[in-house]
Amino acid sequence: MLDTLESLFKLARERKKNPIEGSYTNQLLTDRSLCKEKILEEIEELIEAVDKNTNKIHEAADVFYHLIMYLEANEIKIEDVIFELESRKK
Repeated sequence: MLDTLESLFKLARERKKNPIEGSYTNQLLTDRSLCKEKILEEIEELIEAVDKNTNKIHEAADVFYHLIMYLEANEIKIEDVIFELESRKK
C-alpha cells in the first residue's frame, strides 16, 4: 500500500530531473500557481464528496496525488514531513 505513495514521490522527483514535455505532472511541478490552485480545488472536492457521500475514494486519491506534487514543487521533502510526524509521537 505505501509502495504506491512512494512510487508517486519517486515519479515526481524523476520528472523534476527529467521532464517530459506535455506531462501533467511536469506542469504541476513547474507551475507553482497551477499546483496551488489544483491542491485547493481537490481538497474542496473531497470535502464535498464526503458531505454528499459520493466519490470519496476518487477524490481522496486526487488529493494525495496533488499534495505529493505540491510538496515536491515547493521543495518540501516527505522525509522531513515524516520526521516531523515521528517527533510528535507521545
